[in-house]
Amino acid sequence: MALPTFSSPQRKLILAGVSLLATFIVGLLIGRFAIPPQENGADLNGVPRAIIQEADDTVHEKLASRIRAENIRENLRQLTSKPHLAGTPADYIQAKELADLWMQQGFDDVTITPYEVLMSYPDPAKPNVVRVRGQNDEILYESPLTEAILTPRENVPGVVPPFNAYSANGTVTGDLVYVNYGRDEDFKYVTEDVNINVTGKIAIVRYGKIFRGDKAKAAQKYGAIGLIIYSDPADYAKGANSSDVYPHSWWLPPTGAQRGTLFVTEGDHETPGYPSIDTAYRVPESQINLPAIPVHPISYGEAENIMKYMSGSAVTPDWTGGMDIVYRYGPGFSNQTLKHVEMRISTRNQRNVTYNTIGIITGAVEPDRYVILGNHRDAWVFGAMDPSSGTAAMMEAARVMAEMVSSGEWRPRRSLVFCSWGAEEYGDLGSFEWVEEYMKNLGARTVAYLNVDIAVSGNYSLSVGATPLLNRAVYEAAKRVVGPRGEESLYNEWLKAAPHVVSGQLSQPRIDPPGSGSDHDPFLLKAGITVANFGYKSESPYPLYHSVYETFYAMEQFYDPDFKIHASVTSFWVELARSLSDSLVLPYNVSDYGVLLEQSRLHLDNEYGPILRVNVANYSALESYIQDFKRVAADFINSLGAVDRNNPLAVRAINDQMMQLERTFMDPAGLPGRAYHKHVVLAPNMYNAYAASSFPGLVDLLGQLDASRDHDSQWKPIKKNFSILLFIIHSATSSLKDFSHFVFK
Repeated sequence: MALPTFSSPQRKLILAGVSLLATFIVGLLIGRFAIPPQENGADLNGVPRAIIQEADDTVHEKLASRIRAENIRENLRQLTSKPHLAGTPADYIQAKELADLWMQQGFDDVTITPYEVLMSYPDPAKPNVVRVRGQNDEILYESPLTEAILTPRENVPGVVPPFNAYSANGTVTGDLVYVNYGRDEDFKYVTEDVNINVTGKIAIVRYGKIFRGDKAKAAQKYGAIGLIIYSDPADYAKGANSSDVYPHSWWLPPTGAQRGTLFVTEGDHETPGYPSIDTAYRVPESQINLPAIPVHPISYGEAENIMKYMSGSAVTPDWTGGMDIVYRYGPGFSNQTLKHVEMRISTRNQRNVTYNTIGIITGAVEPDRYVILGNHRDAWVFGAMDPSSGTAAMMEAARVMAEMVSSGEWRPRRSLVFCSWGAEEYGDLGSFEWVEEYMKNLGARTVAYLNVDIAVSGNYSLSVGATPLLNRAVYEAAKRVVGPRGEESLYNEWLKAAPHVVSGQLSQPRIDPPGSGSDHDPFLLKAGITVANFGYKSESPYPLYHSVYETFYAMEQFYDPDFKIHASVTSFWVELARSLSDSLVLPYNVSDYGVLLEQSRLHLDNEYGPILRVNVANYSALESYIQDFKRVAADFINSLGAVDRNNPLAVRAINDQMMQLERTFMDPAGLPGRAYHKHVVLAPNMYNAYAASSFPGLVDLLGQLDASRDHDSQWKPIKKNFSILLFIIHSATSSLKDFSHFVFK
């Protein structure tokens, strides 16, 4: 066969092709021999090194050095200059200002998400009032319509008078009965031991111990036609005289009243379980389970003027508060000129729009994994502590992190999502609706949600509520942050103030279960996302809570004059978020969940063990299932050391195993009677929405057993719930096993 001949252009083309082929072969040889494959791992030639790179430890110092206490102070001063109640024009203005700020600071995406939700307001033309009428129906006493102005700070337009959101409206009259803190056991004691029938009466109770909405539920359950809630000086003034209260100190003055919602969190009332978007079906208000009786808050100055004339026997010492009166049960008055109490409540429910502001800093390596930082923005009035101290801290945290990204010094491995929520005070409405709208995204992608409702409400100690997976990360972050006193780490200051004592010895600072009542609720209770909620607090609830006196003046004068506590909390928040967003392997400790499960089992056994052993045949299985979980969790921890950190797929797989563990404790059907609370270990107590409960669904049913006359029928749901609990612990154990050996033999 004759050899082909080629023209000059053809020869040039062939030579170029040969040259390219030779260059390609040489490149392969260099890649194979000049760059060795990763030892014990995947060959990552051509893959960015950042994918398997450990976190840069110097980023913490760079971020911390940028945090400025004076910036946080100025943030708080501006935030508290005007009232910003949810659903008012001020709500949108603050949301828009924050969105504009984050855009200027270089966030990758900023969105304002509006939700039209059912809220509640008093009628300005018919203010709420409590009266005492005489025998001829004349008004002998009438509560003030507003709180007294004690400093120029309170004298601004837009202050809503004290009210309880979602109270029934109308006018009721009746005899007065004092029922301590208004807990179920308090009403039971008055009814059964003191032998006072509360039906048809107006109950007066003091704030504290439990969520105000649960007080209303208890009053309604026992037949009260109205409920008055006041802040007793024993709890909010500690015996201070008039010169020792606000504006001279942080104690509540006799003119201060606590506003607040009566709604137990489940999201928007009209769109239960689903987001309140334009296409949502809305349940008629007549079908919503809202309080059926009028409820109203008053000050202890007003309460004293009413209760000092009450009749009946004197209460037991533990029911006596701090007012200079003899506390009596009632009913009615000893002064014959007084006839009864009248409540005239104008509060009405109204659909309004609230706004969330969402800002995202996109992760460099895993942009589809989210570390979410959240704080609500709305306040009953000025909200210097709740929530604006947290908002001021989040603004500074966002500034320093965005500044590092914009300057090119750092970008987190995973995405950071900053969330400023609307209408939290009405029952976490903004966060619930957002989580419901983006449930699928969040459930699959979220590493953790870090909530700071109130950054500073005292100067005693850091307080942390968290799911067990975050315990280790929380401790390590606190060790790296300087405490507000500036002498040692935040961890050491926290340990001294709030130690967790084991067998008489100091162990670690106390981390409580997250409880309920803030924006971490939907993340944990609906989506199964691991959460932490923290802030710096006093030894007891701060006295000015939800009153008009929760001002910038109070914060600057009495709580944190130099804003060093704010700066320390901000630094802690930033470091915790950085560690979760930057660590190659997530800083979780799955074994801590085993500790919580065993503590919950011991608590359950101490309270109900004897009757459970008699009535539940497989009760002993709970202990063995928890032991299995602890053993597998320990094996999982040991296996982390063998994970090939040079293999991004192996790292991703182990991280997802840990991230999804929280989800395994969710029951899709929800807890008995509480379908929207799905976490079987960390849901709130049925009788106190603020508090967590050991195995809450089971404990709820056992708590109802005493009131049931038909114990046989009552044991059926208990046995069913116990079976579900065992299954879920079993399932959680399976999720931590090796990928190829997750099936139990």
